[in-house]
Amino acid sequence: MMNFLEEKIVSDGVVRPGNILKIDNFLNHQIDIGIIRQIASELKRRFCGVEVNKILTIEASGIAMATMLGHLYDVPVVFAKKSETANSVDTKYVSHAYSFTHKQENKVFVSKPYLQPTDRVLIVDDFLADGQAVHALIDLVQQAGGKVVGIGIAVEKGQQKGGRLLREEGFQLESIAIIEDMNWETQEILFREEGVNN
Repeated sequence: MMNFLEEKIVSDGVVRPGNILKIDNFLNHQIDIGIIRQIASELKRRFCGVEVNKILTIEASGIAMATMLGHLYDVPVVFAKKSETANSVDTKYVSHAYSFTHKQENKVFVSKPYLQPTDRVLIVDDFLADGQAVHALIDLVQQAGGKVVGIGIAVEKGQQKGGRLLREEGFQLESIAIIEDMNWETQEILFREEGVNN
């Protein structure tokens, strides 16, 4: 039986050649607040009992769900930036992430005042493919001396290595929809059964 996000992906998503799932009509361009609210509530349920005092994501697509989750936890939300601005004068924690979607490496940073050794950080993002962005966020938290207490993902591409690597590294990774396979010719999308995490 499909969950709410899987149903939304099937009804509104479009599979493109090159293993691309286009769901920007509700998740990361136009934002369906009802779906974002459900994602945040489900992630909070899955991390029940985990102490969280900061939410961390990467610009720009993860910000909406991170903000909603921050609201539920009543904690600050920080997003790693990809580009320098004229007013970004603070010293920074810097890491690098290759974007599967954009096919380029990004330097990502968080100003040092916004990540502290006392932080217990829940990392969230809209997509997980090879895990490069999440690993960059983990690196930023570790540079600050904080602790990553979990990783919450809306859509994981289960046929790629990111989820497997993060689970092998011992992180609690919760993905609401895990795609095992998709076919752009038939538009068929196959999801992993809930509770199967390898």
